[in-house]
Amino acid sequence: MTAQGPLILIIEDEPQMLRFLRASLSTHGYRLVESTTASDGLAQAAARNPDIILLDLGLPDLDGLEVTRRLREWARTPILVLSARGQDEDKINALDAGADDYLTKPFSVGELLARIRVALRHVATSSGGQEPTFSLGDLRIDLAKREIFVGESEVHLTPTEYKLLATLVKHAGKVVTHRQLLREVWGPSYVEHTQYLRVFMGQLRQKLEPEPAKPRYLVNEPGVGYRLKVRGA
Repeated sequence: MTAQGPLILIIEDEPQMLRFLRASLSTHGYRLVESTTASDGLAQAAARNPDIILLDLGLPDLDGLEVTRRLREWARTPILVLSARGQDEDKINALDAGADDYLTKPFSVGELLARIRVALRHVATSSGGQEPTFSLGDLRIDLAKREIFVGESEVHLTPTEYKLLATLVKHAGKVVTHRQLLREVWGPSYVEHTQYLRVFMGQLRQKLEPEPAKPRYLVNEPGVGYRLKVRGA
């Protein structure tokens, strides 16, 4: 990666975490802009148009959830939340507010870099203007043709199974909350019916996973939602 690598905006007020991020990211070719307050972070996001935003929730002047909501009023920039708040409800609230992913402190450099790569790939895919084709291992999903293959064998899904899988493909690499999946697949009146997800996700795993009991592609984020795993995620 050259000096013209992706630009990352870090909105974080903890000096130790800032030093860790600076050392970890700059050595991998990322360009960095740092803000220690929400107000400056919002201003930098508008002025610098970063490729990705790393956002702490516990900022001194404004909660990170509100920062996320304000950014989502005008920006589609990937937002990766970095927070010491590790409860499921905190993750769900951040994702529902518009964050793309969530890492609980402390985390490893490798995991951080992998999540950043996934977010940047997702942007590149979304902005390409093409119908997405998802491939990983033996699994191939062509949304344009509505075809799913495991190896050389075509897999036939029910309409609901297909809609659930297509929703996960659309957000590949990102955690999609239970409520978001239920809303997009079944409709707003079903957002509390999490048993639907368990049943249909089980059916998808039986049809798509090499070992359904140890899913490789359709990954559970306990208490939060599901992620269609991509390379490096």
